Amino acid sequence: MGSRCSLLAPSLAVGMLVLSGPVGGAEEALKLESDAFPDGKTIPAVHTCDGHDRSPALHWSGAPEATKALALVVDDPDAPSRNWNHWLLYNVPAATRAIGEGVPTKPKLGDGSMQGTNDFGRIGYGGPCPPKGETRTYKFKLHALSSPIDLEPGAKREVVMKEIEAKSIAEAALEGKYGR
Repeated sequence: MGSRCSLLAPSLAVGMLVLSGPVGGAEEALKLESDAFPDGKTIPAVHTCDGHDRSPALHWSGAPEATKALALVVDDPDAPSRNWNHWLLYNVPAATRAIGEGVPTKPKLGDGSMQGTNDFGRIGYGGPCPPKGETRTYKFKLHALSSPIDLEPGAKREVVMKEIEAKSIAEAALEGKYGR
């Protein structure tokens, strides 16, 4: 869908791992999925430093009714020195159910969503780029929030995560692998 953040109609139900959400039959649990790769499988090269370094299209369902905003955090917990952040996207409008491939690397998007500074020192998505000979797991975590995050665009992971932890009412995750 070009290089802009846009709504998508979920066409494939692939790659999901539910971490938490409503229990019982009353509400559907929060689920995060991608048409680009199934949960636990290989992230296509187009979404990495070996390709076009474009963020993958993602879609979700089951956000609690109390959701006022969403946040997405993409990390590499396998990095040797610390958890390496690849993407911080926050204050996504609660009504949003998907983001298109190739979200622009701008601090503030047209729908009001904001992007933080990743560990590459850049705004927006920075794809997997492990050292040659290594395969790593990348965790995409979507958080449903009780209120928007009160931060400016460009915030760092530590600050964004403090806000997320204080406001998260549900979360879902999707894992992808990439090796070189």
